[in-house]
Amino acid sequence: MDLTKNFVKNKRPCADGFRWFLRNHADGSDYQPLLNALVDAGRVDDACWLLTQFGPTDEVLKVDAIDAEAVVFAGTLEVQGNIEVTTVLRAGRSIHAGGGIRAGKEIIAGEDVQVGGSIRCDGTLDAGGDIRVAWGMEVADAIRSGGDVRAEWEMICGASLTLDGNLLVGQDLITAGALRCHKNIRVLGAMTAHDSVWAGNGIAVGASILCDSHLEANWGIRAGQAIIAQGSIKAGESLHAQDEIRAGEGYGVYAGLVVQVEAWEASAQVHASSKPQRLMSGWWGGACLV
Repeated sequence: MDLTKNFVKNKRPCADGFRWFLRNHADGSDYQPLLNALVDAGRVDDACWLLTQFGPTDEVLKVDAIDAEAVVFAGTLEVQGNIEVTTVLRAGRSIHAGGGIRAGKEIIAGEDVQVGGSIRCDGTLDAGGDIRVAWGMEVADAIRSGGDVRAEWEMICGASLTLDGNLLVGQDLITAGALRCHKNIRVLGAMTAHDSVWAGNGIAVGASILCDSHLEANWGIRAGQAIIAQGSIKAGESLHAQDEIRAGEGYGVYAGLVVQVEAWEASAQVHASSKPQRLMSGWWGGACLV
């Protein structure tokens, strides 16, 4: 793709960025070489703006490893080893790394992010598709995914966690912001949420669920230990915990919100070590035996 002066001008760039373009590429430039030149000149924000305006390509860059200040690539990155960037790692399509990824500011992929090691990011992580990590994931700011998110080890998110697909965490999950998952949440360890949790389908956690705000699932909620929230606890179907189920002071526990009252005994059961206080709906079935 050849980006001419008029072509770029029609996208209404900032004055400073357009002056740089006229000084350095007055006769136009191919797309990826221009992105590279902007990054090399320290104009990473301008490179990201350009990629947002002109979109992804089908180009694939295959390298052994990446160690750079920043990377903005319009196609797919396929890296055999590790990726380490001081600031921004961005690809118009997918990012595949056989090793780990470390980024100082943000990781952005138009499609999938697949990593054979861990992800550590001091800013945000944003993927238009799936995020799949063979080890753990620690992100200081928000995580957003247009697909599934899967981490085989623990996952720590320093702000909100939003995804359109399923969430699977092999060990513990800790979130500082609101967690919104449009399908299922499955955590094999403990889940600690310092804000609200909402699942479009169900929630299954191997240990305890600790939520500092409201906890809600359109299907059921199951925990291998306790379910404790500082706000309300709402399940469209059943609630199961080996230990206690406890909502915040003044809030209720609700099961069977999408089930007819006549079907509560079959599809809106509530099991815990003791009957929850302020159980507002659902069929109390006693201690959870499994």
